[in-house]
Amino acid sequence: MEKESDDVSNIHNRFSLTLVNPSSKYFSLIVSLVVVTVMVLATYLGYLGDYEQVWYRIPAVLGILVLSQLLDAKFAKKKEYSKSLHSSLFGNMLWTVTILMGILASVVLSKDTQLFFITFGVFLFASFRIGIYTTVLGASLKKAWAICFIQPLAMYFVLIPQDMWFSILSEPIGLGYGISFLIIASAWSFITDRAGKPGMKSTHKTIQAYLASQGNDFDDAEKLMEERSSETKVTTSQLKLSTPNGETEFRMVLPDIHPGPYHPVGGSNIPYLIYKNLSSSAMVMHSISDHALNLPTRNEVENYLKNLENSRVKEEGVQCTEPVIVQINKARVTGLLFGNNPLLFLSLSPHGMEDIPSYMKTEIDQYAKNRNYSKPMIIDTHNAMGEEISKEDGEDMLKAAKSCLDTLITKDSFPIEFGYANSDNMDVWTEDLGMGGLGIVCFKINEKKYFLGWADSNNMENGIREKIIENFSKKDYQLLEICTSDTHYASVKPRNRNGYYQLGLITSADKLSNWFLDIAKRSEVTIKSAKFEILENETEVKVMGKEIYEDYSKALDKSLKITKVFVIGCLVFFISSLFL
Repeated sequence: MEKESDDVSNIHNRFSLTLVNPSSKYFSLIVSLVVVTVMVLATYLGYLGDYEQVWYRIPAVLGILVLSQLLDAKFAKKKEYSKSLHSSLFGNMLWTVTILMGILASVVLSKDTQLFFITFGVFLFASFRIGIYTTVLGASLKKAWAICFIQPLAMYFVLIPQDMWFSILSEPIGLGYGISFLIIASAWSFITDRAGKPGMKSTHKTIQAYLASQGNDFDDAEKLMEERSSETKVTTSQLKLSTPNGETEFRMVLPDIHPGPYHPVGGSNIPYLIYKNLSSSAMVMHSISDHALNLPTRNEVENYLKNLENSRVKEEGVQCTEPVIVQINKARVTGLLFGNNPLLFLSLSPHGMEDIPSYMKTEIDQYAKNRNYSKPMIIDTHNAMGEEISKEDGEDMLKAAKSCLDTLITKDSFPIEFGYANSDNMDVWTEDLGMGGLGIVCFKINEKKYFLGWADSNNMENGIREKIIENFSKKDYQLLEICTSDTHYASVKPRNRNGYYQLGLITSADKLSNWFLDIAKRSEVTIKSAKFEILENETEVKVMGKEIYEDYSKALDKSLKITKVFVIGCLVFFISSLFL
């Protein structure tokens, strides 16, 4: 279990590598035009000493740059113009830096500028294209070799006067270094593609599938994940509250699957889909589950949703206890007892943690069984950011959960009344909130009102829960907990290390408090007497399992280690050229 969590965290940490790519194709286009202008100026002012030609060479080279970028997109597997622009930018930056470093070396070492740096830059650009086309753009190594010189040579022939084409390109030092880098780039591509074997057939295809999925072309990614997935039975528990006439229903859903793996692949938006499937009168909670229980494809999601209708009633009644809250150091457990069915909310907020590990669920289940409870519904509130739970915090949480179960046995039960409202008719769109918005359920037990908040979001910013609860308290409202669904849906592509915006990162605590208070007031006025039903469903679906994350993690680590060695070697090799 701990190993799986480490693998997911490792993959997650590598997400920051995708942020190297510019966020906009227009940014890449504009910056590449600037970079190439600098390159033309440096070539004519620093190497050729021809001040007259530079002004008409600039628009000519820029024109070829734009045309070749358009042509480049035709060679990519997905015909993506944006990736053509991004790769062109970085390639031209390499060429420009090479030319500028040649000028700098001549100044520092007091020697004449060497024309071979122009040739060297052309070959470096071509070498970079081999790496980009094989890893990101889906070309074979043979195809990459066939097209690697198209853009750099097209620009070179417009950049350099015709009578100097051959003399500069045939510079032996430039040719020697350039050919060496072509070989190095090919070797790097060959080795990194096989870095994930035997678990991953092709590291490059996995990278390409991931990048394609970021543009909502998720077929390849889901296909790769489904190949590694296995059939298993998953349980979904529900607490259903309904009025005697059946007109009003509310469900608290606890699926033993995990949202993910990432937007828009597989079950990344499954909390909202369940929510909509239940007429937007539900809270879809985060169970004690991890990424091994991700549904790999949308077909599996549809299969799961369809079978969710076949839930059976395990127990029903009309009474529950008042809530019990147990705090031990950082750990807090809030519990209610519906008939003989404990409902537990586990949290470390404001300190936070990653997904609660499965061993804790197993131990709490066994303890509840020993106390003659029916199977408890255990909710990971997922309402503060943090690392994997420490041994000390885990022990405190288990003690708090057991103490809560012990106390619930002694509590009197009372008739249930409830009211529910959500944000569906409110303007609450924000980048740190999923499609399900916000919800509040109000329990009226023994003439006292208790509120429970829910957000369709991927975790919460630390301390946001406490600020909202404080604001509720000022209005004499007792807000027991705020839970998140841990959705992996993203309305916009977040450009941060986490790969998502946790609730409260963008939206202020005061604004969230006002939204929640508005919903709470509406839930309060709908309070009616109710009965409860404990529903359970078993569905056979494909889940991703642990091994896939282990293989992905190993492949990423191995590829990065290989790349570091190649980069260091290339840098040393490049520096040596400055002294010639």
